[in-house]
Amino acid sequence: MVTTKNTNLSEKDTSLPAYLFHQGTNYIAYEYLGAHGEKTETGYRYTFRVWAPNAKSISLLADFTNWDYGWQMHRVTDGGVWEVAVEAEGSLAGKYYKFAVTGQNGETHYKSDPYAFHAETLGKTASIVADLDGHTWRDGDWMKKRMSTVCPKTRGFKPKVHHFYSAPLNIYEVHLGSWRTRDGRSNADGEHYLNYREIADKLSAYVLDMGYTHVELLPIMEHPFDGSWGYQVTGYYAPTSRFGTPDDFKYFVDKMHSCGIGVILDWVPAHFPKDENGLFEFDGQPLYEYQGWDRMESPSWGTRYFDVGRPEVQSFLVSNALFWMREYHVDGLRIDAVAAMLYLDFDREPGKWLPNSEGTNHNLEAIAFFKKLNEAVFGEFPDMLMIAEESTAWPMITKPVFAGGLGFNFKWNMGWANDIFEYVSTDSIARKYHHNKLTFPLMYAFSENYILPISHDEVVHCKKSLVDKCFGEYDDKFACMRTLIMYMMTLPGKKLTFMGTEFAQFREWDYTNQLEWFMIDYPRHVEMQRFVRAINHLYLENSELWDIDDGWDGFTWIDPDAADINVISYRRRDKKGKELIVVLNFAPVERRDFVVEVPKMGRYEEVLSTDNYEYGGKNKLNEEGVRTRAVTDERGERHNYITINLPPLGGVIFRKQQNS
Repeated sequence: MVTTKNTNLSEKDTSLPAYLFHQGTNYIAYEYLGAHGEKTETGYRYTFRVWAPNAKSISLLADFTNWDYGWQMHRVTDGGVWEVAVEAEGSLAGKYYKFAVTGQNGETHYKSDPYAFHAETLGKTASIVADLDGHTWRDGDWMKKRMSTVCPKTRGFKPKVHHFYSAPLNIYEVHLGSWRTRDGRSNADGEHYLNYREIADKLSAYVLDMGYTHVELLPIMEHPFDGSWGYQVTGYYAPTSRFGTPDDFKYFVDKMHSCGIGVILDWVPAHFPKDENGLFEFDGQPLYEYQGWDRMESPSWGTRYFDVGRPEVQSFLVSNALFWMREYHVDGLRIDAVAAMLYLDFDREPGKWLPNSEGTNHNLEAIAFFKKLNEAVFGEFPDMLMIAEESTAWPMITKPVFAGGLGFNFKWNMGWANDIFEYVSTDSIARKYHHNKLTFPLMYAFSENYILPISHDEVVHCKKSLVDKCFGEYDDKFACMRTLIMYMMTLPGKKLTFMGTEFAQFREWDYTNQLEWFMIDYPRHVEMQRFVRAINHLYLENSELWDIDDGWDGFTWIDPDAADINVISYRRRDKKGKELIVVLNFAPVERRDFVVEVPKMGRYEEVLSTDNYEYGGKNKLNEEGVRTRAVTDERGERHNYITINLPPLGGVIFRKQQNS
């Protein structure tokens, strides 16, 4: 049995960690605050620290205090850090605890530890003492060579490539609670989650087979409500216990890395929920959140916005971002709701917000925070992915801080997503009036480093699944979706696809149930899965589709203006000059003897067609390849053309054969 005694510490803490924490520059704040133990000659000594400057008193309540009384904590910094030390004969790992925080008004609130590494979940709110040193990492090769990026053919590493801009990046977005469940049963009662280890073994094999380079997980930080999908976090330093322990999650990341798969986490620095045990008015009044009425709360989400101008909040959040990279070896963060942080009037009616000191709607503190965050991350991890989910035209999101940007290295292209979804949902007869939805994204394609997303946000709340968005009868929907996917995979920009899209799940995503895997027993769905697998691997293996994603050297229109027949065509190039020809037909009309201009004379082979029979098409292929013919125009300029069969609602990719 573990016996404990309370050791009071009354001296002021003037240490460097305390000083830096209050200055907003302690980027290992989780080593200072929270619960930390060390071995002593007689057992263990644990120190519990919490930041609560407005508290009147704080007590530590735990298994080892019998919960019915607490051990008084002592204020040890002028900035409001409280501390208590506990000596124990045995380890306290796995023990439960909370802080009883009494505010200036005399009311006591029972709070989880903001820096806890492990926590209860699903209606239970205690923090759990945890030791993060139990896992032996086996991803040394991945971590050493991560900067060189994944080699598409060997799943090893490409030498001499030191950034992601000239590398394939194809992300599979996953909600761990509903990708698969135990025995396929509903998780509405929270009883049928798979463990991180079980998910890792199944998911890594699937992702590897399907040809994705990374998984991106909807937030796995501890959250009380499944219906938030993880976006209302109460435990920023704790992987949710729904799926197991911190060691189990380390196994998940390790397993992915062993298969050559990167791991990106969705991260939520914008807002947090108003759960009693969480960050909400932590010491009896606003602390982690803004204090002003104009900034404090999100009108639509009913959550509190982080006060990112406060130094201690900066230490909390920047340390948290780095924590997942250091302790869990993750390969990147996708930062949620960036626009909500950048704009003071985001989701607010006129008169419900106040301008900044310069008289604009820009949140100057948030701008400074993002620059600080990205400089800290890339200063330690130059190979990290920092991806902004930002839905406006805010400039220079992905430009370096030293060049005046916010410092992210990628941004979701939500404008592209909105345009293409509107286009494919339009009757093909009327698509010629919306042709610019296909071509306009190229007008700004190189203004930022973009990821083209078909994300979870687009397949819920009556927005329909991707296949159901596509206009037409049953088979037309599938044909249109295949062409849309080819359009996405061959445009400049990295790729992201939400789980279930790859086999054309018809029903909108439901977080309480696993994906409808039974659908791949039906022809059109397994055919779609085959097609997505094929084009994913085509993307990985052909540098023309990713080597030059950031400029016109990698993309040239052949004909962007065939609006009347719903056709576009273009060329993709790599740095060595290799090219692919892409022709897409968004009309349900076959175009026989369709003429396409190509750059060189020779014989062109069809690399991939959406109309292949094994993908659900009608097999109207160009199997024998096609030869060019030369035409001299009235100005004496020579042009090369191929004549192809362009299937209805179909797309084709051609490559010039070598030595032809």
